[in-house]
Amino acid sequence: MPSAVCIGETMAMLTPMNGVPLHRAEELHCSIGGAESNVAMGLAAMGLEAHWVGRVGHDGFGTRIIEDLKDHGVGVTGVEVDSSRPTGLYVKIPAQDSDPDAGSSVLYYRQGSAASAMAPATLANPAVAELIGKAGLVHLSGITAALSADCRALLEVLLKAPRSGRLITFDVNWRAALWEGQDKSVLRKLANLADIVLVGKDEAEHAFGTTDESELRALMPDPAVVVIKNEAISAIALHRDGSRDEVPALSVEVVEPVGAGDSFAAGYLSGVLFGLSQKASLRRGHAAAACTLTVHGDRGPLPEAAELAAILDCSDEQWAGIRVSTGHFELPEKSTTP
Repeated sequence: MPSAVCIGETMAMLTPMNGVPLHRAEELHCSIGGAESNVAMGLAAMGLEAHWVGRVGHDGFGTRIIEDLKDHGVGVTGVEVDSSRPTGLYVKIPAQDSDPDAGSSVLYYRQGSAASAMAPATLANPAVAELIGKAGLVHLSGITAALSADCRALLEVLLKAPRSGRLITFDVNWRAALWEGQDKSVLRKLANLADIVLVGKDEAEHAFGTTDESELRALMPDPAVVVIKNEAISAIALHRDGSRDEVPALSVEVVEPVGAGDSFAAGYLSGVLFGLSQKASLRRGHAAAACTLTVHGDRGPLPEAAELAAILDCSDEQWAGIRVSTGHFELPEKSTTP
């Protein structure tokens, strides 16, 4: 079975219960959140061997993260526990009914976290070295680059190292709050060292100053593929040879967009690891993202294997007619036109 290693920070996530404003909340729901561990859980759900590598504090939040990832089938042998630094924390503030146009937002408490102390030395951990040595894919993100100089150095070492048969993928994952006062050109330089880059069209303007396809490829000429996630419209794979693949997004009754990008990455990368075509991989990304868009939370459950296969194998005409609502994919009837 192909294996993947996802490296980055996972935090404890606190959310006011019943959608009440934070200042009036009497109860906070505790869960976990992190782009790279979200991808790892998505890859595991897609039937792949997935591992998360990161650092947590020697505290209850760190224990929660490790246990939750284990429960989702993600390997955690490469996780380091720091006795002097805390686990990162963020508070998710849901959108308020009084302002339906306002989306959810977050408050970060991650400065000085255990994960911010990741460094090239992390790669020397025998457990981590073994996982990377066996991996078919190593997944990174721009979030890690913003955490500290040591974290950036870790990414540079991985991205500049011989591939030894593995792919290294990089999701830009722009976070404005993390890059405030920092040199964001680092993102382009790191992304250009990867084999596959994923970036949302909305992120590209902030991270790279353009949303134009040709300009983005010119800024990142070296990756084999640059995948542009064009929100509810499509996903586009731009190849180094100048060719492109585009797959339209599914029609979804959106409940909440948080986590959909990570789910798309997991679905797409699962197709890449299984050796599928770009079109098939992009479809897997869309299907996984649709499942998350229709739930509250960072991950939505996938359909059963047989249903998912039918969704992914349908004709282009059927794909265009799929409608997705909470827990349900509605496929149109096959055309009888000869």
